[in-house]
Order: sequence, then structure tokens, then C-alpha cells
Amino acid sequence: MIRHIALAALMVPLAAPASAFVIDGEILRQNGNGQFVKIETETPFAVGNDTFDDDNLYAFDEDQNITLSEPIRVDIGGEAGFIQQGTVVASHYVFFDSLAGIQHGYVYFDAPILGVAAFQDTMFATDFLANTSVTYISMELRGLEEGDHVWIDEDDPNRLWVYWAGSSPGDYIRVFTAQSPGGLLM
Repeated sequence: MIRHIALAALMVPLAAPASAFVIDGEILRQNGNGQFVKIETETPFAVGNDTFDDDNLYAFDEDQNITLSEPIRVDIGGEAGFIQQGTVVASHYVFFDSLAGIQHGYVYFDAPILGVAAFQDTMFATDFLANTSVTYISMELRGLEEGDHVWIDEDDPNRLWVYWAGSSPGDYIRVFTAQSPGGLLM
């Protein structure tokens, strides 16, 4: 009986359209009491200037498995700073909206990271990949500040490392991953 239940549980996710997802994350060191939180976007919420004000590291999935009609510029990764036209990408938003704190941790995705938009201009240029019920506020304050670091793990391209010193309004980036195996193309 247990074997049949386990098999049925495995079959349900395969029947739904696959997308690239934030799988997990962890805060390894911080001067606060936060944890990693993946936010589901079915229920609308706002993100931006002081909407969370806590020590958590957050991530949520934006538009999934989109074929780029033109290249997009990224600040980290890509080929010569671009993800090329025709590439299938999934978009994800990662942020830290603390009152005042330092955070070192990671976010793990189910597909390799192709690039990261980490500054205002690249985030504005890729807002067309948001496509969620999320309201983005204080958009002119997004991105990373001097002293913040983000990098793709050299040994595991599905892991994004963050080292952020956050205060109002926080640190916000957009991460582009490759299409998940079996994902629907849009």
C-alpha cells in the first residue's frame, strides 16, 4: 500500500506543467534571526521599500519558460553579459528587506542559473518577465548597493550565493534560470 501511495505522489507533479522553480535556500550567517522563505504568488502581495522589514531571505518565481525574442543584458553570468535571443528562461525574484542587517546564504533552483539582473537598469529592462500578481513598489530603489555581493556557485550552477548588507529599502535582484526539463514553452 505504501508503495502505491508513493508512486501516486510522484505521478501528480509530473502531470502538471513543469517550470523552473526556487527549490530551497538557507541563511548561513547573519546578525538577525531570519530564515529562507519561498513566497507563492497565487495570493497578491507587494514587494519593495519596507514591505517586509525583517531578517528573512525571500525568493519567488516570476514568469516561467519564456523564449526570449531579443537578448537581455545581465550583470552576472550570461555570455559576454547577455542571455541570447531564442534562449528559454525562467525568471525569479530574490530579496532581503531588513531593517538593518548582514546576511550570507544561498538560494537553490531546479535549473542552472544563466544570469542575474542586479542593478536598476537591468531590472527595469527585464520587468517584462515578472508577470505575477505581485505589486513591485519603489522600483527605482531596486538592485544591489556597494558592498553587496551575489555569485553563481562555480561547482553547482543551480545555487546562487548572496552576501548582503540590507537596510531600507533592501536588496532586490532578478535571477534567470534555464528551462526545466519538461517545462512548457511560452
